Amino acid sequence: MKAIVYHGSNNVSLDNVPVPEIKANEVLIKVHYAGICGSDLNIYVGAHPRAKAPLVPGHEFSGVIEEGNGHFAKGTKVTVRPLISCGHCYACESGNSHVCASLKLYGIDTDGGMAEYVKVPADVVHVLPDNMPMTIGAFVEPLAVGVHAVSRAKMQAGDSVVVFGAGTIGFCVASVAATCGAKQVIIVETNPFRLGLAKEAGFIAINPADTNVVDKVLELTGGTGADVVFDCAAHPSVAAVLTKLVRVQGTIEIVGSYKKPAEMALLDIEFKELTIVGTRVYVKRDFETAIKLIQAGFPYERLITVYAPEQAKEGFDICLNGGNVIKVMYQFS
Repeated sequence: MKAIVYHGSNNVSLDNVPVPEIKANEVLIKVHYAGICGSDLNIYVGAHPRAKAPLVPGHEFSGVIEEGNGHFAKGTKVTVRPLISCGHCYACESGNSHVCASLKLYGIDTDGGMAEYVKVPADVVHVLPDNMPMTIGAFVEPLAVGVHAVSRAKMQAGDSVVVFGAGTIGFCVASVAATCGAKQVIIVETNPFRLGLAKEAGFIAINPADTNVVDKVLELTGGTGADVVFDCAAHPSVAAVLTKLVRVQGTIEIVGSYKKPAEMALLDIEFKELTIVGTRVYVKRDFETAIKLIQAGFPYERLITVYAPEQAKEGFDICLNGGNVIKVMYQFS
């Protein structure tokens, strides 16, 4: 079968590799679309601490069951919750396997979905509606991240929401917040292409390069500040202002992954009695919710750019170099 294989820093190629052989608890999926995530870019540049070459990346994908192995009928449209948990640490035993002490993922710690076929355990498979486009099926995984983030923030209908970063996860968080009844969703982003898409999607878009974000958010919220602020950018300049534009007893949620410690005004947290929330990936129900939310009609298709597997390097490079794309997917079928 054809598979995109990571061979080392900035080195991916489309190779012929054996079709995986499945065990009793596994199924074989014929992949239709597989997306590039930020963690895949870390793998591509050789910066991911766990990913080892050779590796088939990809943990966002859709497809159909090729061998259901008694679990699913052949041809069933599916996506996958790509987490690998140990099952015996405190997090796993307390029902929080998504934050397992040794959490692993398909496409990072073992071969993933950027291939014609992939094998996974049957219990991580989610069935997709028959009428859902397969591109959108591959978008369920990042949208589940947004669902989990919004649920962790305990956002209420009528809240004012700020989202830093208009990448895939920022758009997912913003769309979920809007669908769940946010009064206004303000996206902060510097990339002109992404700003344009945010405006087209009906969000208030602010470019911090030409607007004072704190002043503008306070103006838009009547001087009170936002109820909930999501940091999907994970940049030190963002961390520095998070506490300034959230209201008293408001919530700040860290969604993006900071590579180094960043300064935050701890005194603001104390004086404004702020709640700081962390979020990581998703749980099973977030996938089911994401599938339902997709049917609410948000135009996720506008965020997707499709490449052929033969364009493996081009797809990674355009993401890495800040091209006019949000979510790049490879089409395998």
